[in-house]
Amino acid sequence: MRLYKIIGVAAASLMLGAASCETTNNQQGKDNSAVRDVALENSAGQATAAFAEGCFWCTEEIFEAVVGVDSVISGYAGGHTQNPTYDLVNTETTGHAETVLVYYDPAKISYEELVNVFYLSHDPTTLNQQGPDRGTSYRSILFYQTPEEKATAERLTAQLNKDRFDGRITTEVKKLDKFYRAEGYHQDYIEHNPGNPYVQNVSIPRFKKFKAAYKGALKEGV
Repeated sequence: MRLYKIIGVAAASLMLGAASCETTNNQQGKDNSAVRDVALENSAGQATAAFAEGCFWCTEEIFEAVVGVDSVISGYAGGHTQNPTYDLVNTETTGHAETVLVYYDPAKISYEELVNVFYLSHDPTTLNQQGPDRGTSYRSILFYQTPEEKATAERLTAQLNKDRFDGRITTEVKKLDKFYRAEGYHQDYIEHNPGNPYVQNVSIPRFKKFKAAYKGALKEGV
């Protein structure tokens, strides 16, 4: 999300304009309140799962399109600083990665299928990078909350690493301890900012690539 972090993509930057997952100062001024941690307890008929795979704007859009997913929140996880703000995460000192928290109906979609969505919707072989965005806050993390989810995450990662990615997966399999909801202007960002150059040139093409490849059920009208 920080244009100055992009290394070796000057040509792409010129082509895309604001070629990074970054909001303007005006947008930040609309909602500059501290983020808060989100309760992870599952309610009746609903479960949660968290995934980090680069810029959360597009990740949110991808998971929201899948049948069985009720809602998705953009935020931060995997770090060591309490109540991290967007600006602080951008310093790459908090240990957090941009992450989405997925609320889903386990009667309609399984954690295993969400892991498949995760691996299909980003490149897990580029260490600390997704597209033009570079830094540890863009690293690939597959979060789990239970021993069963850990076993599923490790099994699928090993299987895909062998069958599809030739041993090049850099994804971390990590326990989800806390999830912090990002500032309000990050939520449903593509819906509210369809003309943003990054959205037009990075997020939307990535979303379309996922839709073309995914064999599972997507919501009507997506």
